[in-house]
This record gives sequence, structure tokens and C-alpha cells, in this order.
Amino acid sequence: MIQVDTLHRHFGGFRAVDGATLEIATGSITGLIGPNGAGKTTLFNVIAGVLEPTSGRVTMDGEDITGLPPHELFHKGLLRTFQIAHEFSSMTCRENLMMVPGGQSGETLWNTWFGRRRIADEERALRAKADEVLEFLTIDHLKDEKAGNLSGGQKKLLELGRTMMVDAKIVFLDEVGAGVNRTLLNTIADAIQELNRTRGYTFVVIEHDMDFIGRLCDPVICMAEGKVLAQGALDEIKANEDVIEAYLGTGLKNKDMVGA
Repeated sequence: MIQVDTLHRHFGGFRAVDGATLEIATGSITGLIGPNGAGKTTLFNVIAGVLEPTSGRVTMDGEDITGLPPHELFHKGLLRTFQIAHEFSSMTCRENLMMVPGGQSGETLWNTWFGRRRIADEERALRAKADEVLEFLTIDHLKDEKAGNLSGGQKKLLELGRTMMVDAKIVFLDEVGAGVNRTLLNTIADAIQELNRTRGYTFVVIEHDMDFIGRLCDPVICMAEGKVLAQGALDEIKANEDVIEAYLGTGLKNKDMVGA
């Protein structure tokens, strides 16, 4: 689904992404790991249109999407979440989900005057869909709660719920487990697997927790210093000499690799 060819993103003299080349297969749950500062989040930001590349090319289903802004990629089915959840804190969980789909009739002044029935019908459908999503994520009891009052893990579930309000093809999850307790992390993992299995979502996951990566992801891609070091099953990645050296450089032992 995604092909990244010799991608660079430089900040002055610092090469955050330095010639990365990789593929994301349709229908996969791909893990992206590497030491801190490896360039993983920057790579996400370039693919998702948050940052323009210095050079290189990104294609999606054979279409060149290099440098397209996030709103255009959103309509193509490419979505991403962030390390820190970006909820609308003063709105309820249900309202956060209902505002996701674009092109709603209530967005135009004309329809607010002459299309009120259409707006009401759309809102009823969106409300029903939002409630269905919240139930799927097991947080339907929080549908009327202000999103700003949620725990970190609940906010991550809400962000995942946003991707369910549109026809997502591929979702980039940036440290979905950061600050999340084990119970909620298991709920998130279950939801990812179910969306992958029943809705055909393709996922790319940056995560520090190797147990989480091992449960969900195949293949796994390892980055270091802006480059792709290796790609394969997690056991193969852990046995790769270049990967071991990259992690040992951060003071970690191979058997305890947790810094992704």
C-alpha cells in the first residue's frame, strides 16, 4: 500500500530521516521500532503530510502522494494519531467523533437556512455511528463525558475511534501505548486486531513495548539514525547484528530491547 523511496528530511545539518526506503503491505500490521532519535516520528510526519520531505518519494496504491497535505491524505484514507492525544477537550467523546467526517451539510451557511432536515438526518446518523464506535471500543459509558477528563489510555482509544468514523485504509499509530495501563493497552490491541481482521485496516505502529509489538506486528521495521536497518519478523530483527549494535549504543541489552 505504501512505498517509501530514498526519503530524506533534514533540519539544517541534522538528517532526521536519511535515505529511508521501505514498503508497507496492504492488510498488514507493521511495527516500526528503533532507538530514541531514530527518525520514526519524523518519518510518520513526512508520510502523513505534516512535514514536507527534503527529497525522496512516497506512493500510496501506486499514486504519488509526496508532500500532499494531511487533509488531502485524510480523504484518501491515510490517517495518523500522535504520541500526545489531540482531543477537543471541552467536547464530549461522542461530539469528538461526530465532527470527524468531512463534507457535512451543516458546514455550509445555505444549508443552515434551507437544509435543516438534511442536517438533522445526518446528525442522527452520525450520533448512531459514534455510539456504535464507542461501544466497540468499550468506552460507551463515557460518551457524554468531556474528552479532556479522560485518562491517557481512554484518549488513545478515542483517537482510534476517530479513524472508525471514516473509511480509513491505513492508520499510523505513534506510541499508542505511551502512558497507558496494561488493561487499556490490551483493549487497544484487541481493537487494532479486530479492525485489521474485519475491516481490512492496514496499520503502522511505533511503540516502545516489545510485548505489544510482538503480539500485533509482522513484519517489524527497525530504524536508526534516520535509516532503515532491517525488516522482518521480530525474532529476526532481534537477532540482526546491526539492530543489536544500534540498541547497545543506547545502553540496552538485546534481550531487553524496549526503547523503540
